[in-house]
Amino acid sequence: MTAPVTDPTVTLAGGTLRGRRRGDLVEFLGVRYATAARFAAPQPAPGWTGVRDAIARGPMSPQLPARVAAVTGPSPDDDATQDEDCLRVDVRAPAAALTDGVPRPVLVWLHGGAYVIGSAATSWYDTSRLVAEGDVVTINVGYRLGVLGWLAAPGVSDGNLGLLDQLAALRWVRDHVAAFGGDPDQVTVMGQSAGAHAIACLMTVPEARPLFRRAILQSGQLGLGLSSPERAARVAGYVTEGLDGADPRTADIDALLAAQRHAMIRAAGPGGLDSSPAFAPVDGVAPLAPGVTWSEAAGSGHDVLVGSAADEIETFLRISPALWRMRRTPVLGALTSGGGALVTWRVFGGPAERFADDAARSAAELRRRRPDTARAGARTYSYRFAWRAPASHLGACHCIELPFVFGAREAWEGAPMLAGADWDADVEPLGAAVRGAWLRFARTGNPWTDALPWPPHSPGHGPTVVLDASTVRNGHTR
Repeated sequence: MTAPVTDPTVTLAGGTLRGRRRGDLVEFLGVRYATAARFAAPQPAPGWTGVRDAIARGPMSPQLPARVAAVTGPSPDDDATQDEDCLRVDVRAPAAALTDGVPRPVLVWLHGGAYVIGSAATSWYDTSRLVAEGDVVTINVGYRLGVLGWLAAPGVSDGNLGLLDQLAALRWVRDHVAAFGGDPDQVTVMGQSAGAHAIACLMTVPEARPLFRRAILQSGQLGLGLSSPERAARVAGYVTEGLDGADPRTADIDALLAAQRHAMIRAAGPGGLDSSPAFAPVDGVAPLAPGVTWSEAAGSGHDVLVGSAADEIETFLRISPALWRMRRTPVLGALTSGGGALVTWRVFGGPAERFADDAARSAAELRRRRPDTARAGARTYSYRFAWRAPASHLGACHCIELPFVFGAREAWEGAPMLAGADWDADVEPLGAAVRGAWLRFARTGNPWTDALPWPPHSPGHGPTVVLDASTVRNGHTR
């Protein structure tokens, strides 16, 4: 007789969690890593008695409806619960990791969404394929968004609360991931868009640096830098306008989100042409020191894998009504195409290459000066994602690599950016190669695989790997 499969449990310092098993995988969902009052810094989560269920996804940070459906398809989680008590993680691991005593590499995912939308728990970012294919432990992090996470207003919030949330999550990983079979000394932080931008911020923070060993930065808007205190003050003023005298500390969440919408519209300027985030990390606000640069981040001593998509701006053109109307006229369409390529380079491609250049040079200098230090072996790898679906007209747009990295077919297969592509013939082969490279980087610091040869980054020579339809045929390097 086959023994029944029992629900997995783990015991942490604060209490015992009961998760659920799916085949050879276990998951613990909606685990609280910290708590925070509105506009207050996160605090360690309190303990509990008995066994706490961790079998349902936690709430996501309150947010306005997303506009990305024309690119990614509708969110599979539009009806997900929203709540300010959103400092949760979803943990997935091989079932054997709970019992065999073999520490696994850890992947920590920070989602994107311009710091105003997104969720750790969305089906888009289901890490089950990564766990199964890489024998790793994964942790998806939820953090405060929009006005709740990034408002910088005197007497209300200094700002950068979302970054403090992420730092608290990394501390939680350090302290608790071993209970799930993860190795706290083999943590890779990976993120896309705002998630990658946030990782670059964390790489400048002395306290954060020891909490992870490697970083994967996908399509971070590094060319936008940090929000200045002056811009943050203007945005805070727009929020005050939108609240019409109400106190943001006590206003109901609908009023707060309405004020956020007002601030975003005002910050976008005439015609809504300024698509840079209204709510974002602010220079000089804790945990960021004043005047930090991406060169400082690149010199943090971490193994780095960094890159961008070839046609990033196409996503932003498609979701901006004003820009999309311009794009559909012959003359203005040609102008937006040329201008779009320039913006892609200035906001995404160029800064990613400079980040890789700086990281590689910093590591080489450290090896020359202090070859005995642990960080002297830091390695840098770079890529450009250039795969384009045959019928999408969006090219290699912002977010295009996500279906390949996560392989979540049910969530991604209908995305407009994949129009005309066959999942089995087009997406899955490249996805398997990409996941293999990401996973080997998390395990060893080197993404080179038999399916995808990947040389280290060489400063001044652009990305070392181009990921496109030819990648799975010949390991398409520069």
